[in-house]
Amino acid sequence: MPARIAGSAVRTCLGDGPATFAALLRGEDGVAPLRHQDHAAVGVTHGYEINDDRPEAFHGSHWLTACLRDALARSGVDPARQRTVALIGTGLRELSAVEDGSAFATERLHFAHAVRQAAPQTEAVHTLAGACSAGGHALALAQDLIELAEAEAVLVGGADAMTVSMLAMIGRVADRPADRVRPFDAERRGVLLGDGAAALVLVPDRGEGPGTARVLATGLSCDAAHPTAPDREGILRAMRQAFERAGRAPGEVDVVYAHGTGTALNDPVEAAALRELHGSPGPLVTAVKGAVGHTSGGSALLSVAMAVHSMEMGLVPPVTGLRDPLPEADGLRLVHGAPHAADVVTAQVDAFGFGGVNAVSLLERLA
Repeated sequence: MPARIAGSAVRTCLGDGPATFAALLRGEDGVAPLRHQDHAAVGVTHGYEINDDRPEAFHGSHWLTACLRDALARSGVDPARQRTVALIGTGLRELSAVEDGSAFATERLHFAHAVRQAAPQTEAVHTLAGACSAGGHALALAQDLIELAEAEAVLVGGADAMTVSMLAMIGRVADRPADRVRPFDAERRGVLLGDGAAALVLVPDRGEGPGTARVLATGLSCDAAHPTAPDREGILRAMRQAFERAGRAPGEVDVVYAHGTGTALNDPVEAAALRELHGSPGPLVTAVKGAVGHTSGGSALLSVAMAVHSMEMGLVPPVTGLRDPLPEADGLRLVHGAPHAADVVTAQVDAFGFGGVNAVSLLERLA
């Protein structure tokens, strides 16, 4: 059964949801030299940081709490009156606070405290540490809870702040550090991290109430073909499963919000999977990481929120950082250079993680 997205909110280096979408339409990005890291030590010089100079730790929790409050306010859901569960996807939880040696870091490694700051009456909080597709997996489980009547509302969140360890890993896998993310570009040099959080409020889709879109289905795969490299067949399994569960055909998709990490391996593999699934010319294809960086566990939900904005405004933003599309993307309708006006009824959102932990969600605009 589809679940209605009754409210959504995000925090990125570009601001809240409307500010982020407006910047995407303008082709702007939030990349800048890292302000709080030793560039030589981590091997990375740039990132997409949220301009947040608060002295306390737990930044991911702070952004998540703000998103949950905003999304709840838009949704009209009251956890004090409606049985509400929270599912939070993350790549690294609050590891940055652990690295800083902050007090209570291990007690608040998960996000129950952050959720209950926004919604104290939430019945249960579960944190899913599922790499870069964690938010997509949380969305799939949230729809299951709605369909099985295990909850009247589900708070679906994702949050990650940059960590020294993750930055250092990125710094070790590139010959030279990237200065920005260029999804699907022939001269792409790799991914960079972005701070961020996102939250959705899901409720049963009974044909009334606030919201612009419903979640039709999410396809999942865990192919474990390689520790880090994407696998085209595993990605295609997740894509096809989403369409099977939704009872939709690939030809019905108007836009794909791609994973688009700007890495040597992901972009050609994702492009090949999209070409095989959709054929040519296929739907419009865009991606957000060139503007906001890779926001890890929250990246799937961020793309979902941006897809909802596309449905509301009839505009698909260009791929920020894309100048010369890579050869493997021939035949894809990459949105390049300027926004594309489109009647977006159905959207596909891709999210892929290390180890082949893949999630592909299908959204549909409410009539």
